[in-house]
Amino acid sequence: MKYTIFAALGGAAMGVLAATQLSGPASAQQNERSTYEYLDLFGDIFERVRSQYVEEVDEAELIESAINGMLTSLDPHSSYLAPKNFEDMRVQTKGEFGGLGIEVTMEDGFVKVVAPIDDTPAANAGMQAGDFITHLDGESVLGLTLSDAVERMRGKVGEELIITVVREGEEEPVDVTIVRDVIKIRAVRARLEGDIGVLRVTTFNEQTYDNLKLGIEKVKEDIGEREITGYVIDLRNNPGGLLNQAIAVSDAFLEKGEIVSTRGRDPQDSERHNAEPGDLTDGKPLVVLINQGSASASEIVAGALQDHRRAIIIGAKSFGKGSVQTIMPLSGQGAMRLTTARYYTPSGRSIQALGIEPDILVERRRIELSEEQQEAEDNARRRRSEADLRGSLENVLSEEEIELLKDERERHEATAKLRGEDLQLAYALDMLTGLSVISANK
Repeated sequence: MKYTIFAALGGAAMGVLAATQLSGPASAQQNERSTYEYLDLFGDIFERVRSQYVEEVDEAELIESAINGMLTSLDPHSSYLAPKNFEDMRVQTKGEFGGLGIEVTMEDGFVKVVAPIDDTPAANAGMQAGDFITHLDGESVLGLTLSDAVERMRGKVGEELIITVVREGEEEPVDVTIVRDVIKIRAVRARLEGDIGVLRVTTFNEQTYDNLKLGIEKVKEDIGEREITGYVIDLRNNPGGLLNQAIAVSDAFLEKGEIVSTRGRDPQDSERHNAEPGDLTDGKPLVVLINQGSASASEIVAGALQDHRRAIIIGAKSFGKGSVQTIMPLSGQGAMRLTTARYYTPSGRSIQALGIEPDILVERRRIELSEEQQEAEDNARRRRSEADLRGSLENVLSEEEIELLKDERERHEATAKLRGEDLQLAYALDMLTGLSVISANK
């Protein structure tokens, strides 16, 4: 049994591979002899370590380490999954597991945070995408494999873990205390911001498409389908997950055309995935939010909607993980995670190590006003208008028109407040409102 995933792990490796192509039976025999010689060498080394190392070794762990070393030397995403790790991975894709709620990769010998998962201990404790983890409970992570580091971050529910991180903008390392808990991932959260539906997609697990469909239905029910201006698909800090869910979510907003293609070493293994008729939003305008924590399956969705000009992409450049991992169960209840293909967006571009560039770059930041700026803004609000002048003419409006004006004013005030908290989302809401105005005038 095989199933393909976009593991939410990242990293970049650069190098030059020079290959000399040999031909003929002699060359094939030479390569074959070389392979067997290296296998003999491995057996010789294993036997000497087993019998002569200063301390007694666990033979099974020794072999597992050798296998994992072979796989991790290929790229940052290939690895061996021991039986326990394999079972943990299967549980995680179902959407409920124990831990911290953090997606990580290995970079420069340190564990790098791809993204904390919403409403988990890691997110609530203040972990951020891009953090480098240097110590776990005071012990350095240098020399540990990614699997070892992840294993040390696991533990009993309720136990504390102190994580030391190096963070951009901080001069000194920061200690973050996290209490382990049962992680229940709600793949999609839907809410209304005025007349705009906001779909926050946190991960791509087995529940994602179903959650998305229910979320859209709820938004339509709450406001009425005709009253919806558009939708924001928030993929920020979404580290990825299952390939089939990325395809299903993309298809939810497309009527036709290619969603993604995957190409392996053998051209016969290439696959193309196309959209089927049916748009859950009935063609309403879309804005997709991405940032550096948007990886893998998130980039599939953003790339597909961008190439088809179905959505405007706003935010910052995404993580840049453009490879596909296949989980291959092995004898002994373990499994191998092996990079088997690269994926390409509908236009044929690979985002490996490049990421998805947003259509509109909006860095996420809070707007902090100085005392002078705040005073100027308060004065602007207090300025007199025509309505304040004695004897000014009254505007003759119906009660319905007055209510519409009040609603519009409340929406503007809410968006202005949001700009200080989440500039990217506020920009997305403004964009959809502007598109609706243009559409109404056509």
